[in-house]
Amino acid sequence: MSFGDSEGPAVLVVEPLLPQRLRRPSDALRFLATMLALAGVVLLALIAKQTLNGIEADVEVGTDRAPAPLVLIAGFVGGGAVLIIPVVFAVERVFHRDGLRVAEGLIAAITAVLLSFALGEWIIGSGPQDVRQLLTGGRPGVEPLNTLLTSVVAYMTAVRITRRPTWRALMWTAIALDVFALFTSATATVLGVAVSILVGLGVGFGTLYTVGSPNTRPPGSAMVAALRRLDFKPVKARRIEDDLQGSRRYAVTLDDGRRIDVTLLDRDRQVAGFLYRLWRRMLLNSETRRRAIRSLRAELEREALMAYAAQAAGVGTPKLLGTSEVGSEAALLAYEHLETRALEDVPDTQITDEVLTAIWKQVRLLQAQRLAHRRLAGESIHLDQDGNVVLIDARSGEIAAGDLLLRLDIAQLLTCLALRVGAERSVRTAAAVLGPDALAGALPLLQRIALTRQTRAALSRHKNLLSDIREQIVELKPRAEVAEVRLERFRPRTIVTIIGSALAAYILLSQLTRVDFVRVVTTAEWAWTGLALLASGMSYLAAALMVRGFVPEALPLGRTVLVQFAGSFVKLVAPAAVSGVAINTRYLQKRGIPPGQAVSSVGASQLIGLVFHIALLMLFAYITGSSAPSSLTPSRGLLVVLLGVAVAMVLLLSVRPLRRLITTRMGALFSGVVPRLLDVLQSPRKVIEATGGTLLLTLMFIVCLDACVRAFGGSLSFTAVAVVFLAGNAIGSAAPTPGGLGAVEASLIAGLTLSGQPYEVATSAVLLYRLLTFWLPVLPGWASFTWLQRHQAI
Repeated sequence: MSFGDSEGPAVLVVEPLLPQRLRRPSDALRFLATMLALAGVVLLALIAKQTLNGIEADVEVGTDRAPAPLVLIAGFVGGGAVLIIPVVFAVERVFHRDGLRVAEGLIAAITAVLLSFALGEWIIGSGPQDVRQLLTGGRPGVEPLNTLLTSVVAYMTAVRITRRPTWRALMWTAIALDVFALFTSATATVLGVAVSILVGLGVGFGTLYTVGSPNTRPPGSAMVAALRRLDFKPVKARRIEDDLQGSRRYAVTLDDGRRIDVTLLDRDRQVAGFLYRLWRRMLLNSETRRRAIRSLRAELEREALMAYAAQAAGVGTPKLLGTSEVGSEAALLAYEHLETRALEDVPDTQITDEVLTAIWKQVRLLQAQRLAHRRLAGESIHLDQDGNVVLIDARSGEIAAGDLLLRLDIAQLLTCLALRVGAERSVRTAAAVLGPDALAGALPLLQRIALTRQTRAALSRHKNLLSDIREQIVELKPRAEVAEVRLERFRPRTIVTIIGSALAAYILLSQLTRVDFVRVVTTAEWAWTGLALLASGMSYLAAALMVRGFVPEALPLGRTVLVQFAGSFVKLVAPAAVSGVAINTRYLQKRGIPPGQAVSSVGASQLIGLVFHIALLMLFAYITGSSAPSSLTPSRGLLVVLLGVAVAMVLLLSVRPLRRLITTRMGALFSGVVPRLLDVLQSPRKVIEATGGTLLLTLMFIVCLDACVRAFGGSLSFTAVAVVFLAGNAIGSAAPTPGGLGAVEASLIAGLTLSGQPYEVATSAVLLYRLLTFWLPVLPGWASFTWLQRHQAI
């Protein structure tokens, strides 16, 4: 509760007491940015060690040439100033009764001292050798992190000395002189100084967010004073529920009995939700993105401009009466008060076709003036006491919007209303107002990624709703030709693939550095290499036979073999488990097989292939682990593997989201498998072709790997090679990298090494195997892919 200022009669403002301290999202973001910068600097230093050493040498040469008096003055002044300036600043703050800020600075400084000491001891004692060398320069007595520098930077950050230009200039000048003195005395390195400063900044920002900062948000009395400067005469004010963006809202009664609604924009709230907005900004294409951070002035102008534009368009929105800054930390927007209730609070029985039509008429007014609302959801659509539609929350809107944003508004509102009244009523009432063409334009934008966060959450309980809306629109406009719209720059799985590919490249490079390629080429036995090449080529014939066997319809053998070669080209850009399924399904569809049956045929081949794979793995593992052919006791290793698989399956199936994901994916792939298998079983020739192709495919890969091992003098048994291949291939199929790159190599090398082969032999054999089965078929695969596309076969 507070009262207005002395410029007019006292005004009672009913509001909760504002907290004295609060955690600012901006401090958390600065801490996160500092940690990312620290990680980037260290990683860059490790990558460019030679460049950093060159910079280090240049710094040493430059400081050695400095005049001795300058070095002496810099050391004396810098060393003293970095201690004196913080003390003087602390005294000045205490005299201004701001001792709490000094206490925060001391907490940050002490934390920085402890942290820098602990990190330094760890780096010197057991840290990575490369990091220790870069931070200390290999010189004894050099601290990896300069304790004084780290603590001073943490202190100045926590006391927010950067907001005082004079003190900030003095402090950074003192730090620069101190760093110069450290370089001239060879007691610090370039990376050590950079890391010390970044750690100090991180500790300072972390301290600010942990202990909180003084609340600088203006109270309700400041808002009343700002209203008076706008010629309003408030007599009472009460804080009400915050708006959808988290901004404070007040209900203000004027002296003439009118009521106005005031939205107060706080500066520290402008970065709230920054990470989510930043993620969306990176994820979506440029036209659909919003700025991740706006200044207080930009946010005020944006909302005011959208409100005035909506009023001019005749849209039912609260009238904007005035705007004003409230000191330097907030701004307000004053709206006329309308008695309304949100659509999400209206019972379903009261959402009639007349109400839906009125909502779409408001959207038509917006679209006629090229205005995009961008948050057309239940909490932004209100009904007044007479049943008129009122649109609020215009802050996210756009003026002079492009076609894409206008169509996004339609897609969002179609989905929002369909969640309440069903797809049929939502589409029918929209078509009556906007016309079928407008809905057809929104058809490709009915994607989850295009909708608001709240709508996406509600869709999780109505998984088929978007499909239902699309079907209703297609019924209205069955021949609509609308270009596909790609809203996402990339999908999350793309990030996983990129990260996996980077790790795979790192693994491969680390392996390749240990291999002498000249020795690989000169020592390989060409007879075994030729056999491996023949087996690799036969695998494509086997894959074609397998596909033909699971398709009751006739397929030409030659073209089917070319499709398998084309799959080897697609593996360059897709995981191994995905590429073959996708291209074979596409091929069957182009052969005139209905999509459902095509997917079922490929799913059947994958399912039977999985069964054969597991059975062969168990068989060869049993034979390899048995002490004698007649032994009926499986090896201990096989029991451990089976037990591990069983435990993993139990854990996966015990977690409900994972269980639902697995059953959904497997159900989608294998839903029509049984009827398709029954069709295949009616033809003995198809059964032989399917089972023979499946077995031959696996055996050819095993023969290829076995021949590669023997080409370098390996003596592993065929059954042991089979176990290594089957296990490694399973890992490669599960890896998200293209063609299982990295995962297959690592697992096969590890398997051969554990089976008793020398590391050099295992690595050479696996590299030759991957050359023959992954890299060499790329060129004929590209030629096959191009030929098949030219002849409309895929």
